[in-house]
Amino acid sequence: MSDARHHVVVVGAGFGGLEFTRALARVPVRITMIDKRNHHLFQPLLYQVATTALATSEVAWPIRHLLRKRKDVTTLLANVTGVDRAGKRVLLDDGSTVAYDTLVLATGARHAYFGHDEWEPFAPGLKTLEDATTIRRRILLAFEQAEREPDPARRQALLTIAIVGGGPTGVELAGTIAELAHDTLRGEFRNIDTRQTRVVLIEAGDRILANFAPTLSNYAGKALERLGVVVELGRAVTRCDAEGVVFGDTVLPARTILWAAGVAASPAAEWLGAKADRAGRVLVEPDLSVPGSPEIFVIGDAALVLRPDGRPVPGVAPSAKQEGRHVAATVKARLAGDTSPRPFHYKHAGDLATIGKRAAAIDFGWIKLTGWLAWWLWGIAHIYFLIGFRNRLAVSLSWLWIYVTGQRSARLITQGDDDKS
Repeated sequence: MSDARHHVVVVGAGFGGLEFTRALARVPVRITMIDKRNHHLFQPLLYQVATTALATSEVAWPIRHLLRKRKDVTTLLANVTGVDRAGKRVLLDDGSTVAYDTLVLATGARHAYFGHDEWEPFAPGLKTLEDATTIRRRILLAFEQAEREPDPARRQALLTIAIVGGGPTGVELAGTIAELAHDTLRGEFRNIDTRQTRVVLIEAGDRILANFAPTLSNYAGKALERLGVVVELGRAVTRCDAEGVVFGDTVLPARTILWAAGVAASPAAEWLGAKADRAGRVLVEPDLSVPGSPEIFVIGDAALVLRPDGRPVPGVAPSAKQEGRHVAATVKARLAGDTSPRPFHYKHAGDLATIGKRAAAIDFGWIKLTGWLAWWLWGIAHIYFLIGFRNRLAVSLSWLWIYVTGQRSARLITQGDDDKS
């Protein structure tokens, strides 16, 4: 028996796709949610999985569980390979298709290596749970291998961790890894002193946290230096391989390299045959629809959305959620017969970055905070946006334990062999 209700297909269960689906509750439509993974990921805390502070189950939740009470939503675990705009169908990798009346692409972003994809095996990025556990494995294995390495130069290379990119992810990784090496692991090895670990943050620009006010960038740099992080500015990386990284005229032997320097949009523009910017983001209309296809919307990291001053809307969770709610309101209006233009207006909620377990920088524009108070506000904000009381409680207790004792409980080496470690 066919279902005559308007069919909305959502590709991607990230912040934007999930917020859109929630906002469309109690609307007479049927929704199909498609994602190539079975979980929704709270990406802002993913770096804490990579640095042994949190377990994977504390930052990710099964999509089916989140939508279990929504009888209007069907969830499909599938990999999208294209979109037939003329036939209004989503193409899946098994050869099947899903027809739609309205399509919302919320497919996120992937790593960008600025034309050097060959660097990826040596410098993994951080976008998925698999990325986080891979990075965690490499960091922990570096210490284990250093414990057994008799050659001083090779041992120091194993105890050198290079992070490429001085944005919030790079800064947060650098601070947390420094604390892991200099505090958490101290005294646990017999042949090495983990306090000799070098954490080097490499940024091609003239300051870290470039989207923050300069005073906050300076604060973050000094806070990292107090943790023992070496901050290198003004020199772009020109090589990454198994031996280390090259930036400017400096050759840094490092067996662990982490990539936090750039992102590229998902293949949504390729699927649609739509115009895109250099990062692959779809050039959408003011209402977030695709030019020539008003029934298709692209939101989140996959879309290029410009603010009135010409700057792009940042690729952060709050903007994706705002876009999801906006598109849901547009769909509701259209179903009610209102087809008037509905341009999207972004409201910036501020920039936040943490530096270790006792410092943070917060830029709300009208007020700027640093230090201990900023760290607590950062933590409260992130706990608030976690899903479910159990997860809020678990993360709060994990952070409290780390804050008081310096110990991190998620220090497990998992996955298979990794000869790049």
